Amino acid sequence: MTKNQPIGIFDSGMGGLTVAHAVKNLLPNEQIIYFGDSAHLPYGDKSAATIQAYSVKICDVLLQQGCKVILIACNSASAAAYELVKAYVGSKAQVLNVIDPVVAYVAEKYNDEANIGLIGTKQTVGSGVYERKLKSENLKINFGALATPLLVPMIEEGFYKNDISEQIINQYLGREELEGIEALILGCTHYPLIKKQVSAFFQDRIEVIDSSTIVAQALQNMLQESDLLANERSGKNRFLVSDFTPSFQAAAELFFQEEIKLEKHVLWE
Repeated sequence: MTKNQPIGIFDSGMGGLTVAHAVKNLLPNEQIIYFGDSAHLPYGDKSAATIQAYSVKICDVLLQQGCKVILIACNSASAAAYELVKAYVGSKAQVLNVIDPVVAYVAEKYNDEANIGLIGTKQTVGSGVYERKLKSENLKINFGALATPLLVPMIEEGFYKNDISEQIINQYLGREELEGIEALILGCTHYPLIKKQVSAFFQDRIEVIDSSTIVAQALQNMLQESDLLANERSGKNRFLVSDFTPSFQAAAELFFQEEIKLEKHVLWE
């Protein structure tokens, strides 16, 4: 691994662009190669075995591109495939997920008996990974998790700025699992796109924990510790997809404020 190699980031679709955008802002010298598995989204309702198969195939593509880090910018894949990806990649690249940095943040900021909520996909919530990792930090927090499966397709289709989406968001957030919380983890990288609506529902009384900036900071720390921070950009950011979708192209151009050419890489012929 060398400083000038790119950072590989992948997600099932455009949600991971929130993480990629945060990485771009914090680490402008790093070249990003982003893979959006738009042919197979969403991951949240897939089995762990299926997500693992997709993740390993994507890692192959990113390793072929010479990535020094593979950042799993998807909570469902982080929950289901992180250990497998880490073993598969071995010493070829460093691997980072989007769950561990958030767990470390919560453990540092909140005390025992804190009321913490989580919204995420069925896969992320069903895995119990956040609660398990928080308990491993010896935190005796009160934890409420709620699967919110309608949110990812709603965001992917661009329906997150109208009255219908607001009603769906409010219906979810009003559930008893989230009563009395003082912080809410957005357990899906798509969800920062609706952070404003979430904060408005709680009238800005709670902390809405957005993983994108926390993960970007964790990536910076990882690169500093390994002496792998790039001194200058080695190439343009690239965006690979398993299927062309207009919504992904529009989202990528909005986040990165530049014209973007998508490159298609089919995972299975």
